[in-house]
Amino acid sequence: MIYHISIQNFAIIEHTEIDFADGLNIITGETGSGKSIVIEAISLALGSRADSSYVRTGADKAIIQLLGELDGEEILLTREISSSGKNLCRLNDEIVTLNRLNQAARKLADIHGQYDNQSLLNPDSHIDLIDAYHREITEQKKSIVQDEYRRYAQIRSELGNLLSTEKENRRRLDFMRFESDEIEKAALRPGEDQELESRVALLQNSEKIFENMEKTCGLFSDASPSVMNGLYTGMRAMEEIASFAPDLGILSQEFSDIYYRLEDLGRKLRDRKDSLSFRPEELDEAISRLELIENLKKKYGDSIEAVLNYHSSISSQLSAMENIDETKLSLERQLKASAASLRQACAQLTEARKASAAELCEKIRKELIDLNFHDARLAIEVLPLDKPGENGMDRVEILISTNRGEPLKPLTRVASGGEMSRIMLAFKNVISSYDQIPTLIFDEIDTGISGVTASIVGQKMKEISRSRQLICITHLPQIAACGDHNFRIRKSSDDTSTYTTVDALSEEETVCEIARLLGGATITSTTMASARELIAGSR
Repeated sequence: MIYHISIQNFAIIEHTEIDFADGLNIITGETGSGKSIVIEAISLALGSRADSSYVRTGADKAIIQLLGELDGEEILLTREISSSGKNLCRLNDEIVTLNRLNQAARKLADIHGQYDNQSLLNPDSHIDLIDAYHREITEQKKSIVQDEYRRYAQIRSELGNLLSTEKENRRRLDFMRFESDEIEKAALRPGEDQELESRVALLQNSEKIFENMEKTCGLFSDASPSVMNGLYTGMRAMEEIASFAPDLGILSQEFSDIYYRLEDLGRKLRDRKDSLSFRPEELDEAISRLELIENLKKKYGDSIEAVLNYHSSISSQLSAMENIDETKLSLERQLKASAASLRQACAQLTEARKASAAELCEKIRKELIDLNFHDARLAIEVLPLDKPGENGMDRVEILISTNRGEPLKPLTRVASGGEMSRIMLAFKNVISSYDQIPTLIFDEIDTGISGVTASIVGQKMKEISRSRQLICITHLPQIAACGDHNFRIRKSSDDTSTYTTVDALSEEETVCEIARLLGGATITSTTMASARELIAGSR
């Protein structure tokens, strides 16, 4: 249940606090005093969406705190809405997401506003009312349907894409085969183009390379005297005097190292010269190969690696296209199996809905009798759709007859505004009883009713409040007289601002408030007596 709510800087409310109690809590007030603003604040605390327009003019932020009890434990819900648009949610002083706050709040209270009556007039929303009953069973089966539907939709999409591109793919097949063959025949190697560029540069300068290497090798051994002969003579001369002084030994050793290093260099030069082989046609072959590679790079990528990647890609596409018939057959089989699984899941959901509809229908009928629908008949039809969807294969419509001898007809064609209020009250009572929601909040459930019917609704709410907490905003004295705890919303203003406050009423103040609802601005002894009579009759 809800114990306490604190509202600061919300709309025209600067600051007010309300202590709720067990039983039936009634809130009344003049038209325009801000009754719905209180419900809006409670709704925000319970997780509805908000924006900066809710912040009181001149304030930085609005703060709504709601203290209650859920499953034997205290729960504190906090919403902060800043004028800059930031929104902060807290659950027991822990910052949480709006979704998490809403999940916790959904177990604590259920709000019924005037707009909810409109949902009864919309057949598309009737299925939600059925699914709310035995929710844990329905949600489980709906989850299975949704999984099966997503799987079915994915396979259907893949098959649709395949079929839509099949003709185009077959036209592209020959061209892609040509491209694949062209790249395969080239037998490219990564880095081959760089090797060829170096080879072409070498071949184009082959004559000069050979002449210069021949000249250099000649200096080592062919000249007279040759470089190596002269160095050898010098090396021997240094060896003869190396023992005469330490520094001469060092110089001799260095001379010897240089000689042998040059000897090794000369040998390498000769080997490299002897390995030179320049065939005239080799240059033409290298240039031709390089031109082939450059042509492929222009067509398929800016590098050999890119060309090879393109080949890998079209090879995969070719494989898929060449096996398109097999793939199509496989997808068709998968789609058929998935459709069967989906329909089976939908059938199980339909059975659950029909069971819920039958049970709910009987309980609602009993509730309607209590609400002065003595001759009412109700039917909840679960009808098949042409094809399955994420929500199953059902549409639900509520039919009613409020007068004896009249056939069942859709709610939209039968029920008046007052009848809608009572029918919705019946639904809310049954569904919330099943969900064990501890607090029900009604924002002007009395729309369209008066007289005896209003007294009946008030007594029904009194009865409901014996098993759970009710908070009700009303403008009818018959309902207000049934309250266990009464509150009045007042609006006042000064030179600069407007203020709304909520006050708990004493017994005598409650009598005066009900007298005001009965007689308007002028309260007489007659209206006071009538108010006391109404209160006494509701006990």
